[in-house]
Amino acid sequence: MDTHDILKQLQEGDISLEEAEHFLRRQPFDELGYAKLDMHRKIRSGCAEVIYCSGKEDAQLLSIFSHLYEADGEVLGTRASEHQYEVIREHFPEVTYDPQSKILKMEHEDKQQVGCIAVCTAGTADIPVAEEAAQTASYFGSAVERIYDVGVSGIHRLFSQLDVIQRANCVIAVAGMEGALASVLGGLVDKPVIAVPTSVGYGACMEGLSALLTMMTSCANGVAVVNIDNGYGAGYIANQINHLAVHGDDINE
Repeated sequence: MDTHDILKQLQEGDISLEEAEHFLRRQPFDELGYAKLDMHRKIRSGCAEVIYCSGKEDAQLLSIFSHLYEADGEVLGTRASEHQYEVIREHFPEVTYDPQSKILKMEHEDKQQVGCIAVCTAGTADIPVAEEAAQTASYFGSAVERIYDVGVSGIHRLFSQLDVIQRANCVIAVAGMEGALASVLGGLVDKPVIAVPTSVGYGACMEGLSALLTMMTSCANGVAVVNIDNGYGAGYIANQINHLAVHGDDINE
């Protein structure tokens, strides 16, 4: 439970003063020996801690997953393997796994998704990174429009989707090869563009370095760049921007 839930339940008489005090006195992290789980991150930043699954031992991952689920009733894990999914599913049958994005998650069924984020890819090979971004933003409460395979080699495909893209509060541009999609989108929209270089391409692409440098030296305004293949980072930032836009509309009304 977060602080708001605790205080609401106390006000409504669902928990006692002693129980509320117990929750609020908990230290801001849970010490597991091999990990210190940031249990107050949602209070500070609005989003709970996420598990980076790759490299974690089975027992460690299961313990971390269990602690986070117990605290918040939902968990998001990134870069998870099929094997790690099976480990978690044995104890949490409701967990879902997407092998394309490698997202492992349990989430509230009645979650509200607000605003709009447009997630665009240059090609089909960029979709795994785009899905990591889209599912991250969706998990944290943003509505997402997926617009895939609209790269500059057939730019008419992008123009056919401009009305959807221009309505979004934030745009994520996912591209490998030369990474030109981000610059094109930056010149077509009046909202922030988060560029995600991918490690898609032939030798001179240098596993995404060419796209990264292209995006970082873009002449288009309003383009920010995350690291190579960092769909999660793009999705998280886009979610923050989207919620700022939604809250701003609420205030203006």
